[in-house]
Amino acid sequence: MKVIVIGSGFSSLSAACYLAKAGLEVEILEKNDTVGGRARQLIKEGFTFDIGPSWYWMPDIFENFFADFGKKPSDYYHLEKLSPAYKIFFKDDSVTIGDCMDQICLEFDRIESGSGNHLRSFIKKAQENYNIAINKVVLKPGISPFELVTKDTVLRLDQFFKSISQEVRKRFENPKLISTLEFPVLFLGAKPSKTPSFYSFMNFADFGLGTWHPKGGMYEIIKAMVQLAQELGVKIRTNHPVDKILVLDGKICGVRSNGVNLTSDYVISGADYHHSETLLDKKYRQYSETYWDTRTYAPSALLFYVGFNKKLKNVHHHNLFFDTDFERHTQEIYDEPQWPSDPLFYANFPSITDGTMAPKGNETGFFLVPIAPNLEDTAELRAQYFDIVIDRFESLTDQEVRNSIIFKESFCVKDFIEQYNSYKGNAYGMANTLKQTAFLRPNLKSSKVKNLFFTGQLTVPGPGVPPSLISGKLVANLLTKNLK
Repeated sequence: MKVIVIGSGFSSLSAACYLAKAGLEVEILEKNDTVGGRARQLIKEGFTFDIGPSWYWMPDIFENFFADFGKKPSDYYHLEKLSPAYKIFFKDDSVTIGDCMDQICLEFDRIESGSGNHLRSFIKKAQENYNIAINKVVLKPGISPFELVTKDTVLRLDQFFKSISQEVRKRFENPKLISTLEFPVLFLGAKPSKTPSFYSFMNFADFGLGTWHPKGGMYEIIKAMVQLAQELGVKIRTNHPVDKILVLDGKICGVRSNGVNLTSDYVISGADYHHSETLLDKKYRQYSETYWDTRTYAPSALLFYVGFNKKLKNVHHHNLFFDTDFERHTQEIYDEPQWPSDPLFYANFPSITDGTMAPKGNETGFFLVPIAPNLEDTAELRAQYFDIVIDRFESLTDQEVRNSIIFKESFCVKDFIEQYNSYKGNAYGMANTLKQTAFLRPNLKSSKVKNLFFTGQLTVPGPGVPPSLISGKLVANLLTKNLK
C-alpha cells in the first residue's frame, strides 16, 4: 500500500514516520526547495535564522514522538534549557521569567505582593489541566463529541465556558502580571477573552516545563525528523508542488505533480487545509468558501530577519515588548482587522545562547509583529513597521542598533500565501476557540473521498509545533485503522 503525503512540515513528517513504521510505502511531496513547511531556515552571511517557529515548549511531546521509534531527541540534537526563559518589556519596568517556579514567584511578588502564592495555586491547577489535555484530550482524533466526555473533563466543565482572561483576573490585579499570564494562549491563536480557561495548561507548559533551545535552531528538529523518516524508508521529493488530488469513483487514485500523475492508495495532505480542498473537484470538497471565511484564524505575522555587526545588550534569547496596549492590539487582530496602531512585538536573539547562529561578535535578530490575516501587504508598510519596531527597541533596551544592521529580510502575508498556500496568509492555522475545538475543527478524514486524509494546524488538535506532531500521529492511526 502506498501513501503520498503532501507537504513536509512537522505534521507531515510525523505522519510519514508512523506510516512507514507500520509498513506502508510513503512518499512526501514538498512544493518548496527545502523541507520543513513553515519551519524552514534562512542562512545568510554566516547568520542562521529559523524562518518560522522559534519557541521550544512541551519537551515531553518531542520525547514521546521519538520514543515511539525507540529514539530520543538527544540522538539527533542537543537541548539547552534557557535561563532566564524570556523577558517582557513594559513602559516602566520589565518582567524576567526564570527557569523555575521559585524564581518566577519571587518576580511576581516583587511586582504584586502575595501574588507568588496565587501563582503556585494557579500553576498547580494548570498542571492538572495539562495532564488531562496532553495525555487524554489531544490524543483523540476529533471524530465524536463524546471524546471530550470523561470524568476529568466533566469535573472541569465550567473551565470550558469561562475564559482564561477571567481565570487570570480573579487572581491577579497588576496589569503586567495579567499580560504575562495571558500571553501563552496567543500560541493557540485566539484572544485570551475568547479562549476557555481549561487552556491554562499552556501556562504550565511555560512556567512548569520551561523554555528550551535546540543547538543550531528549531530547524534541527526538522533535520532529525527527516533523518528518522529516511531511516524508516520514506522518500522525500522537494520542488514537487501538487496541483491536483486525483479521485476515481469517489476514491483516491493519486495526485498530479509537475504535470505527472502519481498513483497511490492513500493521500494525506499536510498542506493548508483550504488549499488542499481546492485541489479537488468541487463535488468532493467538504467545506464551502463561506465556511472557511467565517472561521476564526490565528494571526498572520510581519517578520524581520536582521543581521547585526555587534553583540546587543539588555536583552535575552526571547523578548516580548508589551509596552503598548495589549487589549487594543488584540482587538486590531480579531475584532476590527487592521494594521496595528501601536503594535506589540517579539524579538528573538538565538545567538545570545547559541554561538553557532551568528558570526563571532555579531547577533542574529528575529522580530515578529502579530497582525490580522488577509491585510494589505506592501513594501512601504513593511518599512514603516520596521522603523516602529527598531525605534521602540532602541528606546526600551537603551542602545543604538540601527547603524549596526548588516542586512534585513522580511516575510509577511504575501509570502505566507505564496510559499505555503496559507489561507488569508495566516501564520498559525485556525484558532482554538470553544467553537473550534476537537470535533468542531475540520476533519482529519475526508467525508467525501475514500482514503483521503488531512493533518496540520487547521485540523485536530490545533496550532503549534507539539500539536502538529500529535496531528501526524492521529492521522496515521486513523489511516492504519482504515487498512484493518
